[in-house]
Amino acid sequence: MDKKAMFKLTYGLFVLTAREGEKDNGCIINTAVQVTTEPNRITIAVNKKNYTHDMILRTGVFNVSMLTEEAKFDTFKHWGFQSGAQTDKLEGMTCPRAENGVIYIANETNAYLSAKVISTTDLGTHTLFLADVTDGEVLSDAESITYSYYQKHVKTAPKDAEKKKGFICSVCGYIYEGDTLPEDFICPWCKHPASDFNPL
Repeated sequence: MDKKAMFKLTYGLFVLTAREGEKDNGCIINTAVQVTTEPNRITIAVNKKNYTHDMILRTGVFNVSMLTEEAKFDTFKHWGFQSGAQTDKLEGMTCPRAENGVIYIANETNAYLSAKVISTTDLGTHTLFLADVTDGEVLSDAESITYSYYQKHVKTAPKDAEKKKGFICSVCGYIYEGDTLPEDFICPWCKHPASDFNPL
């Protein structure tokens, strides 16, 4: 393991990936934190509505790929903040696999970490996974993306959105097209309510 990979783990946005049988899945999370250095341990908090969450509960292994400031909006749109059982997010993609058999994202990332769960804590809507880091590699010198950088520079409405009527999710950037947004609308990407949407 390249221990320098741990230094890429800043408060930012990460692609969390898991594998069960022949099925791969993943989603974006913003909670991955190093808790100890000897041994190298991290925690991640994952929404229970994510299918990736269920895969990690059953297999006990996952990878975290650290996104960089080079990451485009389409990357966030592709992986999303939610994962479903029926979604094949790897269709048409070629991603390398770490030693644990789980894919990691080599583009628009600066490092990845593989981890093995040693304990879980129920946090209501989320599960907190405590895990030993078993493998890691630095992929580039690019800066890790922070959530504030994402909010300011990446999560913006498409250029042609000004020509359309609609609303944008302030959490993940999903755009709802239409004159009015239903009060009970739930964002299909991050599952946040209509109150988190702003007019375009």
